[in-house]
Amino acid sequence: MGTAPPSGSVKAGKMPEGEKMRQCKQEEEQQQKEEEREGLIEFYSSYQELFQFFCSNTTIHGAIRLVCSKKNKMKTAFWSVLFFLTFGLMYWQFGILYREYFSYPVNLNLNLNSDRLTFPAVTLCTLNPYRYSAIRKQLDKLDEITHQTLLDLYDYNMSLPQRDWSTSSSQRRSSRSLLHHIQRHPLRRQKRDNLVNLPENSPSVDKNDWKIGFVLCNENNDCFHQAYSSGVDAVREWYSFHYINILAQVPDAKALDESDFENFIYACRFNEATCDKANYTHFHHPLYGNCYTFNDNSSSVWTSSMPGINNGLSLVVRTEQNDFIPLLSTVTGARVMVHDQNEPAFMDDGGFNVRPGIETSISMRKEITERLGGSYSDCTEDGSDVPVQNLYSSRYTEQVCIRSCFQLNMVERCGCAYYFYPLPRRAEYCDYTKHKAWGYCYYKLLAEFKADVLGCFHKCRKPCKMTEYQLSAGYSRWPSAVSEDWVFYMLSQQNKYNITSKRNGVAKVNIFFKEWNYKTNGESPAFTVVTLLSQLGNQWSLWFGSSVLSVMELAELVLDFIAITFILGFRWFRSRQKLPAAVPPMNSQDNAAFQDEAPALRAPHRFTVEAVVTTLPSYNSLEPRGPSRDGEEGHE
Repeated sequence: MGTAPPSGSVKAGKMPEGEKMRQCKQEEEQQQKEEEREGLIEFYSSYQELFQFFCSNTTIHGAIRLVCSKKNKMKTAFWSVLFFLTFGLMYWQFGILYREYFSYPVNLNLNLNSDRLTFPAVTLCTLNPYRYSAIRKQLDKLDEITHQTLLDLYDYNMSLPQRDWSTSSSQRRSSRSLLHHIQRHPLRRQKRDNLVNLPENSPSVDKNDWKIGFVLCNENNDCFHQAYSSGVDAVREWYSFHYINILAQVPDAKALDESDFENFIYACRFNEATCDKANYTHFHHPLYGNCYTFNDNSSSVWTSSMPGINNGLSLVVRTEQNDFIPLLSTVTGARVMVHDQNEPAFMDDGGFNVRPGIETSISMRKEITERLGGSYSDCTEDGSDVPVQNLYSSRYTEQVCIRSCFQLNMVERCGCAYYFYPLPRRAEYCDYTKHKAWGYCYYKLLAEFKADVLGCFHKCRKPCKMTEYQLSAGYSRWPSAVSEDWVFYMLSQQNKYNITSKRNGVAKVNIFFKEWNYKTNGESPAFTVVTLLSQLGNQWSLWFGSSVLSVMELAELVLDFIAITFILGFRWFRSRQKLPAAVPPMNSQDNAAFQDEAPALRAPHRFTVEAVVTTLPSYNSLEPRGPSRDGEEGHE
């Protein structure tokens, strides 16, 4: 008979099932805490845990309400809608701020400065082209043909001065060639558009119902009628077209230089000092004749010591039209333009006329404009980034670029250059003795240029810095009735003044600074990076009452969300890969009869048996107590 275990060891082995489960759970939690302490990077196990932690610990206002009110679904829904609506409104404001920033607005700064001013360059032209000796015979022939044309069209007998019509054989050939080309481009009348169905020379058509112009044709005899509503404009344009062809035939432009400064400018004075030839440069304009530019030398420019009429430029100029070409210019006087140094004088754009017998006083006020380049405006510093070659020997201006663009297109399309603009390299001026259809090409190209088909107005950008002069003029009679006798007498003694019509032969021009103050128009960025950050911070504080660290918390939430998504996706992908390995293949044999029953080749099965200790009751407590117990023990 076996001996029962001692009561003490039986009590020690007794353990309730619930206590054992609790102990195992505590051991698992302790092991999990140890694993968490050992981890370098901690990730949340679910999205719910991530957002709950964020809403409970973030410094963004209102986020805690999403957690505190989770037992009340109505409040949770309300605060969720309010929270995300606030986010949407804030980022809508952010979009407005970013759009304003990337539009690059500017502030206009007006500054009034006071200092001694550099006097600008002044260009003065005779306003009438001169009848140069190199082309005198051809111009006389052109006048003769024009006389006959006006007689045929308008029954006008234009008086021609007496000329020496004795010509050499070469000049006669040149005259016949000129007549041939003029006959190819005749001046004609054309009915207006609403009368185009009427027959020619209809008696019901009045002279006022005609348009006048000239015909231009190309090599394929494709012609069009360059018409004008005014006969004066048509005659001047037709005469100018043939005049330019005559000028282009002169091989050397210096042959036209017949400048006579002293016969045009009788008196020149600047800042109470007399001017000399070192203070001006001369150039020839096809329509405005001889032109003189004062103070164009950048090495020794004039400086005004004081404002006022006595401290500027004063000129007495001759305005007599002797031996000029009346069909090119219909006005008398002189043309003046004020411009900056190292800039060409475009007399058509910025010039104005000086009347004979009048003293014209022009007061100036300097104005400087400085634009921001880069993203703030489409301006250029020096024109190097403009896709147009500068044909002028001067610095970049918008008008320089536009004219260069037209001239380059003229050379490319028509094969020759227009006489009014500088000559590009390896090109020649248009002349209908060499380029028969250049007139047709020119007027077609001019129409495209004005309609901006050539793109010159888009290619040529404004300079970032430019200087302009605001002008205001005053007029008075000069000389006066009581002083004209002695003034004209002094001019006749000193300047060989022998004009019969005294008052229509001279004019006086005064150009001076009105004051020393000059205005500077500058630009500054209206929305800088500092302003953008300040506005973004204001919007963030308005809607959420938080700071930059709150933005970092939001960025951390986004990164954690991405990391959890990646981890969960990786786990799902791994579980999908392990699932086919756990399922037995379809072709496996389940019948035990086909199994290998050799015990030596089969691995023994292993079973895990959990020992369950059951405490047996103590039967000694049922026996009577007494001495016989010892006997039994001894017997045992």
